Amino acid sequence: MADSVLIIGASVAGVGAANELRRCGFLGRITLVDAQAHLPYDRPPLSKAALQVEVALPDLLFHDRGHYARSKIDLQLGSAVQRLDLHTRTVSLESGQSLTAKRIIIATGARARPFHADRCTGTVHLLRGLDDATQLRALFRPGKRLVVIGGGFIGAEVASTASSLGLDVVVIEAARLPFERILGSQIAARLADLHVQAGVELLCGVAVERIERAACGQRVFIADDMRIDADVVVAGLGSLPNVEWLASSGLELSNGILCDEKGRTGAQGIFAAGDVAAWLDPLSGLHVRHEHWTAAREQARIVAQSISGGIGTPWRDFVPYFWSDLYGVRLQMLGSAVDADDIRIVHQDNEKRAFVAEYHKAGELIGVVGCNAGAKTMRYGARLARGVMGLGADA
Repeated sequence: MADSVLIIGASVAGVGAANELRRCGFLGRITLVDAQAHLPYDRPPLSKAALQVEVALPDLLFHDRGHYARSKIDLQLGSAVQRLDLHTRTVSLESGQSLTAKRIIIATGARARPFHADRCTGTVHLLRGLDDATQLRALFRPGKRLVVIGGGFIGAEVASTASSLGLDVVVIEAARLPFERILGSQIAARLADLHVQAGVELLCGVAVERIERAACGQRVFIADDMRIDADVVVAGLGSLPNVEWLASSGLELSNGILCDEKGRTGAQGIFAAGDVAAWLDPLSGLHVRHEHWTAAREQARIVAQSISGGIGTPWRDFVPYFWSDLYGVRLQMLGSAVDADDIRIVHQDNEKRAFVAEYHKAGELIGVVGCNAGAKTMRYGARLARGVMGLGADA
């Protein structure tokens, strides 16, 4: 078999791996497969700009079609994968086509977790792909009432965007505060205030019991028989890794594809990266799915370098990073807040709605979060100690 790499999923990890292979001098055949017919595009704008105005697909693309041709990356779009044969390294597609390669990188990402079907007779929208954003944008009209179930990143960004468009927004969060698990109560309370200051109604510590279709559109029932009428309901309940097609493959699955710290699965020549992959943290010994853009891109780099023989920074030295835009402020985090025993506000500018907070554990800096303080926050990248990788999947 000639040297070849088949990449399944044109996600940030999939496209990143293809580009990195060529950058590292890999000369073999690269095939990039994806179920969507669109050229590969970036997802972070979908809960922000793409909900506000009609964003042309070319503005979201990683690259134009010419880039793939020049890089000799064979795009096979519009047909989902169905099966993987580990022994022959062959993938079967919905179209009936079969593709075989010396090495396979699985980057099929994740999908939005749906609301419970057995408790819903109404319509609950999810936001994961371009078509979802296009559909929601058509529904977001001033004066409409939107209920968002889940106050995590997708939920909060949708609420922020809808509020700026003049919708009446209610956010329902089952936890005591949105983001409390990953940022701690002190910082989570500050972010909750962003909702309130924007006129968004925030209901915390309550769960949605059921959703029914009604004359008003949708009727959302929560604890204590309270109900909220809405024109539109959006669920931001986290994600599920796209691994169902691998159930009979023999790969080890547990909230994603289990991989070592180089993205290698238990099968020779099979790798995984991005939201679908649970990589080994060599310091904690745990397998973790990191659902952030930067982690997917870093994993793609490591996998590509492993295949091409390149040498780069190992996964153990990766410092987790994410950002979010909410109500006109930018939130950024480096490292982790998990198990922090000391949170210190080291910078605050109320006029600019800015702050920087440090997270410490046993006297060691393990993370930092900044709001409207990009330069001050990013300076911490070099200061963070090794071993802060223990972030769990997003809420």
